[in-house]
Amino acid sequence: MEYFGAIDQGTTSSRFIIFDQDRNLVASHQIEFEQLLPQPGYVEHDPEEIWNSVVTCVKEVSKNFDLSVLTSIGITNQRETTIAWRRSTGKPLHNALVWQDTRTQNICNQILEISELKSEFEKTGLPVATYFSLSKIIWLTENIDEVKNAQIDDDICFGTVDAWLIYKLTGECITDVTNASRTLMYDLYNLDWNDQILNHFNISRSSLPTVKPSLSIFARETEIFGDVPISAVLGDQQASLFGHNGIFKGSIKNTYGTGCFLLCNTGTDIVKSTSGLLTTVAYQLENEPPVYALEGSVAIAGASIQWLRDNLGIINTSSDVEKLSLEVKDNGDVYFVPAFSGLFSPHWDPTARGTIVGLTRYSNKSHIARAVLESVAFQTNDVLSALSKDLKQDQLVLSVDGGMVNNNLLMQYQSDISNIQVQAPKLNEITAYGAALASYVFIKKIDLKSIPSSNKRDQTWSPNMSEQKRENYLISWNKAIEKAKNWL
Repeated sequence: MEYFGAIDQGTTSSRFIIFDQDRNLVASHQIEFEQLLPQPGYVEHDPEEIWNSVVTCVKEVSKNFDLSVLTSIGITNQRETTIAWRRSTGKPLHNALVWQDTRTQNICNQILEISELKSEFEKTGLPVATYFSLSKIIWLTENIDEVKNAQIDDDICFGTVDAWLIYKLTGECITDVTNASRTLMYDLYNLDWNDQILNHFNISRSSLPTVKPSLSIFARETEIFGDVPISAVLGDQQASLFGHNGIFKGSIKNTYGTGCFLLCNTGTDIVKSTSGLLTTVAYQLENEPPVYALEGSVAIAGASIQWLRDNLGIINTSSDVEKLSLEVKDNGDVYFVPAFSGLFSPHWDPTARGTIVGLTRYSNKSHIARAVLESVAFQTNDVLSALSKDLKQDQLVLSVDGGMVNNNLLMQYQSDISNIQVQAPKLNEITAYGAALASYVFIKKIDLKSIPSSNKRDQTWSPNMSEQKRENYLISWNKAIEKAKNWL
């Protein structure tokens, strides 16, 4: 039996997980870390706390598992979150600006006025938005003296979390193509940083990581893993797609985590969305052309359940939301739009705000809980509808993963409202598995087409709602979306 592992560095926690060839989870450890919210719109993480949480997870797993027998290690990470550090010392120059952070909206508004860069941004496959790394780098440059000084000294590295972890492991500033494709600075056609964008904002190439294929050697030896190679790096959503065996054109998956992220493999063709989706890199095997994807990104999914728990106190634990929601037969005409960070795909409206509509004296906390839960399915349906428009075909099956898949009410409602079969794999940690499997595939030189299909499903949900009822729900949801967009 051979074993492979993954560092899974997410938005709210870090994990280290080991799998065997039979898709079994052999060992794991998880640590949550602090979410820093210094003022409205600001979301930060302490880079050193992120690193220390990873190290602790690895050490805890090593107490009961001999890491030296591992064949390979993969890394998967929260994407877009941006860190600045001194290249010579590894000292972080500010807290990480998290992908959910919206402080850079004014910067994005200014960028949108630069007409000569419009065609260059189109090459990145992304809209100008606070979500991506570019505006975060500009903000750090304009507002943090330590960053300014490090730039003057030509001793700085701007990187996403994967680059930060690789630097801490190896002392080198390296990223992979999937993470680079989330920065708003990477040219999908030339597979390189876009010099026109960099030059306009005075971002030097020396301050950015070297970009490598997702499946390649990132480190042959490290202090914490010895001579076990790190041979794959994938952004978390791309790792999830890989874990679902979504290596073939047309494969679709949706991950229900802090946010909600749907990816569809479009093969080696770059498909430009006309419906509000993103074009991104799904993965790249060394010495092969990249495989691309269309992506729908929803900012708030599981985070809305945490909001019910932590801000409103309606539930004690996140798992309580399903029980509370089932105390009523439906949402009582209450709709919740969780636009805490504006609306991402397919709306891309940074001015939208969280909204609850339809309240009457009849409404109670169960209706609100159900509306919050259903909002996740409605947002995913918006993305699925956009995907159908772009690909000019309806989707029949949706593979799903993430913590919210355990919520049977949500999964059935997703199937009903989207009129689609929803399938969950038996393995829960599909994101970590995808990164670990990718590392193993590269080291063992396995043909991707020969990877066994992950069609063993733990559960399947099939639609069971009338067309008229579905249509009524969607009409009301769309009205709520318009209220969120026009809240002033």
